[in-house]
Amino acid sequence: MTVDEASTIQIEQLWVPDSLDKADAADFLAAVEVSRKVRMQTWGTDDLAYTPLEKLLELADPYERQIILVAKIDGIIVGTADIALPLTDNMDLAEFTLDILPEYQRRGVGRQLLEAAEQLARAEGRTMILVDTNHPAASLHTQADGQLVPGSGLGFVPIASREVDFAQRAGYALQHIEQFSSCALPLDSKLVAGLQSEAEEANAGRYRLHHWTDRCPAAWLEAVAVLENAAGEVAPEEDEAGPELSGMVFDAGILREAEEAAVAQGRRTVVTAVEDLATGRLAGLTTISVLAQRQDVVFQDDTIVLQEHRGNKLGLLIKVANMERLSEQFPDARVIYTWNAPENRYLLTVNKQLGFTTAGVTGLWQKELPDMGPKMTSSE
Repeated sequence: MTVDEASTIQIEQLWVPDSLDKADAADFLAAVEVSRKVRMQTWGTDDLAYTPLEKLLELADPYERQIILVAKIDGIIVGTADIALPLTDNMDLAEFTLDILPEYQRRGVGRQLLEAAEQLARAEGRTMILVDTNHPAASLHTQADGQLVPGSGLGFVPIASREVDFAQRAGYALQHIEQFSSCALPLDSKLVAGLQSEAEEANAGRYRLHHWTDRCPAAWLEAVAVLENAAGEVAPEEDEAGPELSGMVFDAGILREAEEAAVAQGRRTVVTAVEDLATGRLAGLTTISVLAQRQDVVFQDDTIVLQEHRGNKLGLLIKVANMERLSEQFPDARVIYTWNAPENRYLLTVNKQLGFTTAGVTGLWQKELPDMGPKMTSSE
């Protein structure tokens, strides 16, 4: 079904206000509410939805430029396309997030928004587009013939999904699956004691934990850069960051800049690292992010263990310790979310031990826009 002539879809770029309490913030507030309602429809909770102020703060990210397109019908915002353009690497890439109000889905709104977003991306010189689709756990109980497996060969999305049909019709190919999991906080004290004992027995006192919040101690900056760079060079068997799209090479300066950007956005970062006592070098670290406006919902970020230190249950050791520190510093935190690649067997097992359960999967779709060649100017 398409929108009738009396209800024409109008696509326009969203004005981003300086403040949320001014009259010109009305459309911005409405766009954020569209995204919240879509997440409520998908996950049954708005835990993954931005508050208006959180979204406003995110738009100041120095590492990517964000443009938001909105679809209006009769002057009402019924859909949004959030376009993220990396500024420091992957300069051919654009990432789209499309949200359409449930009552306006299957009416051509998403198609027009996507086409407009692709045109904008092409005008910005971006030729590789990534789009994600989200699928709650309840939708994953399908037979093999109802599953679409990505190019990586691991995981699946349900073929019957409206989002899957939309992505395929738009010419996108499923490249990768990320498993989406959640865990209630704080952890049970008996569970923590048992897991700590298991991890400590495995590493036999050969390692020492270090903790910090927001800013890494100067003494460990270079060591953290080594960890981050190593994570991009090996298979992510013990890396929780998911598929690495960034070509960025980390050093102390870049890490400090990233920390300051997070602090400027009001975000908090809880880190636990582990030192190899024999060498005095860091063998791994794990990070949890806390949003500025919602400290009841937190997110597991990177978990990295260097390849030569695997097999000592260091991932378990640092994750248990960091989740305990998180609950001490942010007692309002009630749930932690994480995304993992299906091939990340070790961390999926660790997460299960900690009490994480599968909430669903995210499908990552890719499309290469045709190269339009150099822009031509008419001769006079």
